[in-house]
Amino acid sequence: MTDGILLIDKPAGLTSFGVVARIRRVLSQQAGKKVKVGHTGTLDPFATGLMILVIGKECKKAGEYTKLDKVYEATITLGKTSTTGDPEGEITEVDDVQPSLEAVHAALAKFAGDIQQRPPIFSAIKIDGQRAYKLARDGKEVELPLRTITVHSLELVEYSYPTLKIRTHVSSGTYIRSLAVDIGQALGTGAYCSELRRTQIREWNVAEAQTLADFGIDS
Repeated sequence: MTDGILLIDKPAGLTSFGVVARIRRVLSQQAGKKVKVGHTGTLDPFATGLMILVIGKECKKAGEYTKLDKVYEATITLGKTSTTGDPEGEITEVDDVQPSLEAVHAALAKFAGDIQQRPPIFSAIKIDGQRAYKLARDGKEVELPLRTITVHSLELVEYSYPTLKIRTHVSSGTYIRSLAVDIGQALGTGAYCSELRRTQIREWNVAEAQTLADFGIDS
């Protein structure tokens, strides 16, 4: 393939750039020339799931794919917080109060429709030309402005304290890590996103995606 899109099921532990670099290397070897490859929305290293890679001439349309709605399945750990909102940060015990199932449903109901969300400081958003995560790692104070995002649906899949599993359909620009943190604040327990999987981007589903192993890549 030298033009078009490629659906990849990203494994945990790799950056999105790492996935792109590995696929680019294989496709370039197959084509006997350098093939241009890009992605259409990052997944954090700890996350898994669907990535749409754009190949060759399709790279010009990357922005169109980036703006599409997405569906995620997330596991949220209650009673603890993380400096990054995920397992890679510094974890702190906060509260061992166990919310009732009714309290969980009430908290989730607050995150429906158009809501205000503050992106995590450990993100790739640029501030004065620099990535927010780089500034945060350097110990600089970072506060990103609130943005309006849309939660089309938010479904409780399973709840067994301290684990809360959800499935959510959201607009582009939504940070599930921030959603997890906000849910923890609504419950008064603290929380972070401990597992994350992107299952769908508009009509494209992760079930249709190829793995890196399909390309002979050892992730």
